Amino acid sequence: MADRPVSLSDALALLDADEQGTAHADPAYDRAIPSADAAAPRLARGQEILWRYGRVIETAVVVRDDDRGLVAWTPSGSARLDAVPADGRRVRDVPLAQRSLVPWHAVEGAWRGPGILRIAPTGMPWSVWFFRREDGTPDGVYVNIELPHRRIAGAEAAVFTRDLVLDLWIDAEHPGDEDVWLKDADELEAAVEQGRFTPQQAEAVRAIADHAGADFIAHGTWPLDEGWAEWMPDAAMDVPIMLPDTAAVVAARARSGSTSLED
Repeated sequence: MADRPVSLSDALALLDADEQGTAHADPAYDRAIPSADAAAPRLARGQEILWRYGRVIETAVVVRDDDRGLVAWTPSGSARLDAVPADGRRVRDVPLAQRSLVPWHAVEGAWRGPGILRIAPTGMPWSVWFFRREDGTPDGVYVNIELPHRRIAGAEAAVFTRDLVLDLWIDAEHPGDEDVWLKDADELEAAVEQGRFTPQQAEAVRAIADHAGADFIAHGTWPLDEGWAEWMPDAAMDVPIMLPDTAAVVAARARSGSTSLED
């Protein structure tokens, strides 16, 4: 997808900017540790955590956490905080050319549809989401391109990252010969036009998507090779998760802006 090969480190140097902490607006971000750092905390199985994308906050429960990465489950009906147009429209109802330019505010909602298993490979700029249908059968795998994860444990347990717009979808059919689809390339182009990314940063995002395809999708390596598409939670782990009433979440609920370009 990128016009020329770009290393992950060079791509991330263009994208992992100092203002990420401002985007999260949470002092805990400054204490969070990159997941690839030897000092990064491990999160305990069964621990409820926040998965944070700047203004967007989602809830999950830890399934496993080891050297390869964090595996977390979001039960259907779990609470999430989203940034939506202040005039009441859904994000998808706003024309793409205006999507980053309209006033927004934070609204609490819930994860709809079947629960989802989400995996953050250690140090990688993506997460891997295993979607399933209502009957529990695999629906496909979504590779969300995002910044490498930082994490904090304890009462503030959370994963911090930022979404990079572009995504990949791996078809659940025809094992070993799946179709892979690029998603939201038009949104990335619009993000450049609206000033969210520079052209160089957008090219870095495309380069990261290339690495995701070459580094693990093409070879079906972890986490695609460990049976997570068929994994199901037990009853104790499949209880909807609520947002905690911490100071950080209370502040996040009150956030708004005149455009989505504001942190």
